[in-house]
Amino acid sequence: MQNFAGKIVESDAYKKIKKILFGMNEKDGLLLKILVYILLIGIGYVFLYPILRMVVESFKSLDDILNPLVNWIPTQLYLDNYSKANDVLNFFPTLLETLYVTVLPSIAQTAVAAVVGYGLARFTFPGKKIVFALALMTFIIPPQVTLIPKYIFFSDLNLLGSLNAFTLPAISGQGLNSAIFILIFYQFFRMVPKSLEEAAQLDGAGHFRIFFTIAIPMAVPAFIISFLFSFVWYWNETYLASLYFGNELTTLPLSLQQFVATYTQMFATGAEADVNKINEGIRMAGTLLSILPLLVVYFLTQKWFVEGVDRSGITGE
Repeated sequence: MQNFAGKIVESDAYKKIKKILFGMNEKDGLLLKILVYILLIGIGYVFLYPILRMVVESFKSLDDILNPLVNWIPTQLYLDNYSKANDVLNFFPTLLETLYVTVLPSIAQTAVAAVVGYGLARFTFPGKKIVFALALMTFIIPPQVTLIPKYIFFSDLNLLGSLNAFTLPAISGQGLNSAIFILIFYQFFRMVPKSLEEAAQLDGAGHFRIFFTIAIPMAVPAFIISFLFSFVWYWNETYLASLYFGNELTTLPLSLQQFVATYTQMFATGAEADVNKINEGIRMAGTLLSILPLLVVYFLTQKWFVEGVDRSGITGE
């Protein structure tokens, strides 16, 4: 009897340990949680390490950079790196110009993609499938193929050197990756129940009123996703911006590309050239200043961004 009771106690203890380690009844066990946390910490480290290293290096003086004993914690918060980076980037005027170049095309692209997506989702007309296929082809075809013809076309229309090189294609549904946003709105509007529109039509509402009073309020997540992705893509676009704008307009990413040359021209000349020679701290300060607005936008819109991704089913890029 004692041996039998001991086996029962041992069996109960084994079940408790098994339940804790492996889980039961759709509850995750301790081993699975540990594995998940290890993966999350590893992935987070890969993404956060460059940013943390950038922040640390940007606050290091030249002595700290040359000192092998100073790794993660600088001996002092050296702000002169940011002062020089601010002067090189001409930060605030360039930031305003970057927002001008970024926000207006993003708004135009989002609005036009919503109209086109709604039309494709709700109306039937001859050649609808062809139009939809052509819209998708604009994304499938590599942009390098159409770069030279587009540049010549814009040159003939006198669009080069102005924001029209970005806004007019966005208004015509040919902005940066517009096909993706058209597809997003197309799929989203297809999920809206037609009974709502039919009820509005019985009340005398026309297609425009239905679009503005029913479709748009229900498609807020799609608008958030489309605008934020457009904002980021237009912000980071440097090749087309340098090709179309020339010296008329500039952005923070474009200024960052010329950071070393501009710094050398401004500071590393004259008798103190060796002292003012650019170092990693100044480079990191300039890089951090150039991405800081995007980080601020993300932290301010994180709630709506995550909600929009969740509701629209978009995984991003």
